[in-house]
Order: sequence, then C-alpha cells, then structure tokens
Amino acid sequence: MTPTRSYGSSGLQLSELGLGAGQLGDARLSEVDAADLLAASLDAGVTLIDTAPSYGLSEQRIGRHLASRRNEAVISTKLGYGVEGIPDWTGPCITAGVDQALRILRTDHLDIAHLHSCPWSVLAQGDVVDALERVKQAGKVRAIAYSGENEDLDYAVGMDRFDGFMASLNLFDQRVIDRILPRITGKGFIAKRPSANHPWRFGSQPVGDYCETYWQRWQAMDLDNDGMEWGELAIRFALSIPGVSSAIVGTGRTAHLLQNRDWAMAGPLAPETVASWRKRFAERDQDWSGQI
Repeated sequence: MTPTRSYGSSGLQLSELGLGAGQLGDARLSEVDAADLLAASLDAGVTLIDTAPSYGLSEQRIGRHLASRRNEAVISTKLGYGVEGIPDWTGPCITAGVDQALRILRTDHLDIAHLHSCPWSVLAQGDVVDALERVKQAGKVRAIAYSGENEDLDYAVGMDRFDGFMASLNLFDQRVIDRILPRITGKGFIAKRPSANHPWRFGSQPVGDYCETYWQRWQAMDLDNDGMEWGELAIRFALSIPGVSSAIVGTGRTAHLLQNRDWAMAGPLAPETVASWRKRFAERDQDWSGQI
C-alpha cells in the first residue's frame, strides 16, 4: 500500500501520492472508466483525492462513486468561486461553496478546503479567510488551506492562518523549496505538478502547449535522468523534499496512476541526485516563477 505522511499538525494522514482529479471531470472520460479510476486509486492506497468545482464533472463523480467508501478517502477541494448568484471571492461565497461541495461530494465534511488561487488583495480584506475559519469551527472542514503561487502564496503564508498549502514543486519549479517550505514548519504542503506536465513527451519546443515553459526550463537545465524514466525521477524528486506531505498527479488513466504509485514507492532519490538538481536550478534560474 502507498505510504502516508502527516499533513502538518492537522491530524490528517495523506497518501504520499495523491490523485489530481481534474481529468476525472472530463466528459470524454466514460462513467465506467471514472468509477474504475477512483476504485483503483483507493485500492492502491492512493487515498488523497484533489478536486475543484472548476474540474468539470469531477466533484459529481467523486460523490457518486466514492460515497460508499468515503471513510477511506481524504478529499480536498477548492473554494472561492462558482456559486450561482453569489459574487466570487466573498465570505458568503465561501460559506455557500462549502455547503455546495458537501452536497455534490455526498459527504458531511471536507478533509481539506483550499482557497483556489485567491489574489493577495482579496486575502488582505479578511472576509474570505474569516468565513473559512468559521466553517472549520462548525466541523464542516477539517483543515483550511491555500493553493496558489508567487506573491499570492507568499502573502497567504505570512497570514499564518492556514493549516496547509499547495503549490507547484518539481524539477523545474523549485522556488518554493527555499522560499516557502522553511516558513511553514508544522503545516501541511501538497506538491502539485510534480511531473511538470511531462515535457519529455516532446522532441521539440511545444509552442503554445501548457507545458512549454517547463520544456524550456528542462532544456536550459540540461541534466540527464540518471538512467531512470523521467517520470520516476520527477515523482521521486518531489517526494524527496523535506516538508512535502503529498504529491498529486493528474490523470484519467488507471494504468498511469498505478505507474506513478510504483515510482513513488521506490523511495527518495539519493541525496547527491537531489543536490545536483537543486544546484542546477540555482545556476540556470532566470527568475523562474511558480507556474499557476
């Protein structure tokens, strides 16, 4: 089974590899395949399921197919937008958004509720965080968290009001390792995009593709993969960084999820391998920001 790690001091235990459920929400994925993916994830011990209201059918499918296994899953979703008739990024949107998520996910509580790329200027007004704290006090949420990058993430960390955070961390996106993780001791941290959108899929620069920026950084860093699959190197790198509670991989394919689980279970990379990638990032860094 997949090992677990503590999510800070929240009391939650997260599978060290989690399922990013964005592709689960794609209507092109059949209902049967969606059900199989979720069942296989829990069967393999990949119990952290990360979703959002912006992920298409994702929340509905999780609610539909995991209701009978709710106690096996750690469900993380996002808040701040997407409640009909209520302005985004307001306290009432947070309060109503939690109730909406509970209804759709068919559960009586959310394990982790993230503010989803909330601008720092909204955080500074205070009402969205106040509302988030109230739903936690009401028992509807076990841990409140912030998901975002760069100056917004920096501001959220400085507030010292969240139980955990989520941000991009991978071979080509390492800024949070030095700038954020040392500041959040005792809090949870979920690494998103640990595989950097798989830039090694492309033989030449994928102009206009979502992972073009990571492809450029991969070329600029110019390090080899030490005989491993690139995917294995990437997953194990993210999980080798102290302070990482879990790394989530987005996929709609059961085989892909299980391959990533097997790579994760190979354990941390050798310290010298991690050090070489850390050193090269520092050498080639061109003020590379976290990818949103």
